[in-house]
Amino acid sequence: MTNPDILIVGAGHNGLVAAAYLAQAGRKVLVLEKRESAGGQLAGAQLASGATVPGLHPAGHLRPAIVKELGLAGHGLVTSSADVAYVSALPDGNSLRLLSSATDTATLEAIRRFSPHDAARWPEFVAFMNTAATFLDAAYATAMPRLPRVDLMADGLPLASLALKLRRLGGKDMFRVIRSLSMSSVELTEEFFESETLKAAVSGVAIHGVTLGSMSAGTGYTLIHNWLNRGGLAHRGVPGGPQALADALVRAVRSRGGEVRAGVDVEQIMVEHQRVTGVRLASGEVIKSTTVVSSADPRRTLLGLVGAPELPPEFVWQTQSIRMRGSVAKLFVQTDGRHGLPEGTLAVAPTLKYLERAYDASKYGEMSQSPYLEVTTAGADVAIHFQFAPYALRNGDWSALRPELERRALDTLATCCPSFKGSIRSLQSVTPVDLEQAWHLTEGDLNHGQLILDQAFFMRPLPGWSNHRTPIDGLHLCGSGMHGGGGISGTPGRNAARTILKA
Repeated sequence: MTNPDILIVGAGHNGLVAAAYLAQAGRKVLVLEKRESAGGQLAGAQLASGATVPGLHPAGHLRPAIVKELGLAGHGLVTSSADVAYVSALPDGNSLRLLSSATDTATLEAIRRFSPHDAARWPEFVAFMNTAATFLDAAYATAMPRLPRVDLMADGLPLASLALKLRRLGGKDMFRVIRSLSMSSVELTEEFFESETLKAAVSGVAIHGVTLGSMSAGTGYTLIHNWLNRGGLAHRGVPGGPQALADALVRAVRSRGGEVRAGVDVEQIMVEHQRVTGVRLASGEVIKSTTVVSSADPRRTLLGLVGAPELPPEFVWQTQSIRMRGSVAKLFVQTDGRHGLPEGTLAVAPTLKYLERAYDASKYGEMSQSPYLEVTTAGADVAIHFQFAPYALRNGDWSALRPELERRALDTLATCCPSFKGSIRSLQSVTPVDLEQAWHLTEGDLNHGQLILDQAFFMRPLPGWSNHRTPIDGLHLCGSGMHGGGGISGTPGRNAARTILKA
């Protein structure tokens, strides 16, 4: 394709979702991906060492409405609503096994061993979380206005519809949902439970993927956000893994006449007189288009691909101020199958104080001595999510500290699963610097910008620029750094496509 209507930079899941919607509407869409395979964080990568590792997420689910509207089942995507266990490992060798169900007998009995009171409150908690997640899903599907520039016709009606959905929750749930967004996960869980073990297990979900502690304001919001994306507490895998989702999206784009080109490095988004004109590739090839959509993070797109000289000075300063602060590392382990780990999601989050101390280290540019871990298995393969490992270290660098990262992860996991170390056959770690180099995630931030309240809703990615547009006419953003982004959902891609089509 040499004369596309719309160019999309980056074939992450949001870029592919946007491409599928735009192609479905009859636009000629060309997607350009720097890496050799499409999928972004869903796809594996080759590290600087030459080692190849799988995608960064143990599971990935688009919002059900997106799957239906794009007909992804017809492109080979298999989805499942089956509940998966979330197991909190305890230092005494015991564990707390939870399903995200209000009525599961085994879950209620497991909680009752720690607190009969909490077992009685569990159904109410699950009902609240499902209600809050449903509202957040509706909020994410609603395009945010460019405050203070509100178009009453274009922006007012969707916002009024969202406000009506909030009011229909009823007085009690409406106020509880709004309050919970600014609360810490400690405060939120304390409104329901008395057991330290249960509160810590739930709070682990709240801090997953963000540089916040269980006592940080706003982790009530991230708890609801992660509950929405996961469909509960645990990661829910799909047949074929996350790569199957990326493959289905690529097939959906191509079936509608769109084109996806991998191994193509976009060097510059070209601009003339404050209007986008196309892109220049590292090979020197120029592809022209009056509409360009970037699924890369806002800072990389605007300051790297466009360049500060093309943007207003105040906008440049705001873009530079987007907080990334990645503090996640990954370990991928091949075992002999006798690892002794349970199926589902295993969390090492024994107490609230443990989680807060793990976070405290990152505040001072240090790697956690006793990290918060989330562990998932696929047969003999084990994936370990490690927090906190800050991108910006105060002392040392990640090339030197990689062995220490691996040691701390394995030693921590060995405290609750003694047979794990003996089952290891090979191990590959991914540091925050690897995330930046191999997946092009600025500062190793999986979310393209921290999920904090002053970078959420109409302030994501920047105050006044939440509607996917930029100061460059014809240049739009559709990645996880936009409203509704963070994790795997596809919502920013869908919203960006709708904004472009409406225009």
